[in-house]
Amino acid sequence: MQCTPCAEQEVFQMNLTDKMAYLRGMVDGMELDLTTTKEGKVLGQLLDVMQEMTAYVTDLQTQVDELTEVCDLFDQDLGDLEDIVYDEDDDDDAYYSCDDDFDDDDFDDDDDETLYETVCPSCNNVIALSESILEKGEMPCPCCGEMLEFDYSDLDGDTFEVPIDDPTEDGSAE
Repeated sequence: MQCTPCAEQEVFQMNLTDKMAYLRGMVDGMELDLTTTKEGKVLGQLLDVMQEMTAYVTDLQTQVDELTEVCDLFDQDLGDLEDIVYDEDDDDDAYYSCDDDFDDDDFDDDDDETLYETVCPSCNNVIALSESILEKGEMPCPCCGEMLEFDYSDLDGDTFEVPIDDPTEDGSAE
């Protein structure tokens, strides 16, 4: 046996304004006297209050929709700013530390990329760099903003290939 929707079930699929108009039409169709009988007066007042509430709720929903759109735009703009400030596209390229002491435990070494250290001549902070940053040739210091330039063309292959925590030829760590 197939169930067909009745008129009451269709009312629940309408929005609030449509439901109010449907209810008003039902009352008008019943030809109730809303002006002279006590019950009619109460029903008429209830319909008027419900009509005002429907208009108010509809207005609130419009405002919420507009505010949601504005919040979405703010969220998108904030995401763009985060990309610029935090340079999220290059998160895997280098590990920056503004601490005076570089701590290898702070670096999440998931990709086993070789890192190199340099010291900013302005603020003396140690900065760990990946080969991809070195290949770019320059970057701003993440602590003080001074532009650091990397020119390793005069270094021989052995000097360039000593990564962080690998002992040098004399046995000491850099």
